[in-house]
Amino acid sequence: MDAAAENVRTDAPFVERGSRSSPVKLLSVNHPTTSSRTSASRFMDSSSSSSAAAAATWTAEDWRHLLERLVPAVRWLRTYDVRNYLKADLIAGITVGTMLVPQAMSYARLAGLHPIYGLYSGFIPIFVYALFGSSRQLAIGPVALVSLLISNGLTPMVDLTKEGADIEYTQLAILLALMVGVLECLMGILRLGWLIRFISHSVISGFTSASAIIIAFSQAKSFLGYSVTRSSKIIPLVESIYAGRSQFKWQPFVMGSVVLAVLLIMKHVGKTYKHLKYFRAAGPITAVFFSTIFVKLLRPSSISVVGNIPQGLPGLSLDYRFEAASRLLPTAALITGVAILESVGIAKALAAKNGYELDSNQELFGLGVANIFGSAFSAYPSTGSFSRSAVMNETGAKTGLAGLVMGLILCSALQFLTPLFSDIPQCALAAIVISAVVGLVDYDEAIFLWSVDKKDFLLWLAASIFTLFLGIEIGVLIGVGLSLAFVIYESANPHMAVLGRLPGTTVYRNVIQYPDAYIYHGMIILRIDSPIYFANINFIKDRLREFELQAGVSSKRGHDTGRLHFLIIEMSPVTYIDSTGIHAIKEIYQEYKARNIQIALCNPNHKVMVTLARAGIPQLIGESWYFVRVHDAVQVCTSLLQSDMYDEGSNIAENRRRGRSFEPWIKYERDQHSPNVMNVQSPWRREPVQSDSERISLLNASESV
Repeated sequence: MDAAAENVRTDAPFVERGSRSSPVKLLSVNHPTTSSRTSASRFMDSSSSSSAAAAATWTAEDWRHLLERLVPAVRWLRTYDVRNYLKADLIAGITVGTMLVPQAMSYARLAGLHPIYGLYSGFIPIFVYALFGSSRQLAIGPVALVSLLISNGLTPMVDLTKEGADIEYTQLAILLALMVGVLECLMGILRLGWLIRFISHSVISGFTSASAIIIAFSQAKSFLGYSVTRSSKIIPLVESIYAGRSQFKWQPFVMGSVVLAVLLIMKHVGKTYKHLKYFRAAGPITAVFFSTIFVKLLRPSSISVVGNIPQGLPGLSLDYRFEAASRLLPTAALITGVAILESVGIAKALAAKNGYELDSNQELFGLGVANIFGSAFSAYPSTGSFSRSAVMNETGAKTGLAGLVMGLILCSALQFLTPLFSDIPQCALAAIVISAVVGLVDYDEAIFLWSVDKKDFLLWLAASIFTLFLGIEIGVLIGVGLSLAFVIYESANPHMAVLGRLPGTTVYRNVIQYPDAYIYHGMIILRIDSPIYFANINFIKDRLREFELQAGVSSKRGHDTGRLHFLIIEMSPVTYIDSTGIHAIKEIYQEYKARNIQIALCNPNHKVMVTLARAGIPQLIGESWYFVRVHDAVQVCTSLLQSDMYDEGSNIAENRRRGRSFEPWIKYERDQHSPNVMNVQSPWRREPVQSDSERISLLNASESV
């Protein structure tokens, strides 16, 4: 570039307007070339080599940053403020730890496992996550939804009537924890967390609501006092409950109902009154304590209890049943997806509320490592819990130390308190599960979606109905499929708008949204609000033809030329264009050129501009037909249409026969009519200093002279 390539050139020409003159500001346009790309590649090569050299001379500070990235706990340990953080972390850890003990046993029963495995799942994974997880308030451990998925996935694989079925079932659940951990680690390392974004919030809400209903019905056996079929479908559950009605026992039903009422009341009080926030966390342990006292004193034979729970910490065990891994892979993938949606969503919300940044991929890696280590100590899959994380945040947790305290509570329970858990009523644990999932039935979201977006409401309804009646796996698959179908539909049918000029401005907006916007004769201004690629190019071409037929019908400005002469495409919303889109632009250009219609492109971003340049589009269309603003393109086109070189009633072909083709028009600088006309010989764009109203007054003054 020479010295003239400044934003404002000292030798800039002046536009004559009678007795007044106005300087013209020239902006550079860098059309990417092969040489520039070669230079860029050489720069990247040199950068890579310099990076390799820098890696060999890392300082202690560099290694510290690497360690903090791999083990986020180093960050908060290094800057821990004992005076301001310790008390809050201790209170939060103790509160949520006491809440987790009865919940862990309840969720283990929901998963079809002995209650001790729920305590194991709330022990080692918590310590590991506190070191490798990036959220400071997320409380991980057993959760209801994952427990239901485990039960639903393993029940068809194990014949529970044969001897040793419980051991096989438990081994498969532990193997699931390992597989889920490996999948989460891989997704974190490969930075694949973005894949989950394709599942819409409405599908997640509908799936979760239906799953909560299924979970609640599955706990009916502990309330009613008789066995109920294990199923993830609502109809078999209801049929089984109805078929066993003759075996109904009122004692567990009454006790379970009382415990459930106490839990719901304490949860409501804790959420409603901030000074009583600890009531919410104290609900499960309170219900378990008093129901256990009742059973110990009265010994009712009709109320079943948990039974003997092994005392002591879990030992290291790497005896996995890898031969069953292929059969468990679909269930592991489903649990991974649900766990990511639940955990990462909660962690991001808590991070935003507490004013720190959270890396989703690091979060996935932390969850994965926690599950891998947990599986080695007999844990089944763990993930973030919404209810416990909410309590953790409300009680003021500041760092991962709160999680370590929570783990110590579980360690103490395993080491010293398990003999006291043997008389916990099954109906009390069932009531804890039901109270936890009641809040997951998100009917408020359904009402909101109905009023805001019927499409999202249909997604919510479809996910709920299919999950309820066809099972969780089918419900998830259909919900994800519908989400992807809507994404594909929106991508293949992008929004396109005809733009008009807002009166008194140089701003161009959708003429449907702004009916008073000016539309010019002889040209159509079109905005494409999406990437241009193979899936939507046919739709874009069809819409172009529709807009062309409508061109000039409602035009309000300019001389009526009788037909379309210019197509101006606003490309700032176009973030990407592929080879199919390039071929389509070439076809559109050739088709329009045959009909004497010129295409102009406005404000493509750098990435799109590079792709266009590599395909030779600037040379095909003409570099002078690239503009910074839509208004620049409109001024050029109106100038050409109103120029004395364009005779009224003639067309471009006739002007060409007179030796007046498009290129001479552009090379011929008619600054007195259009300050924004660009010179093909120069890579500069001209923008006037005056406002639009000033230019109009100058034009009027020139015409009156």
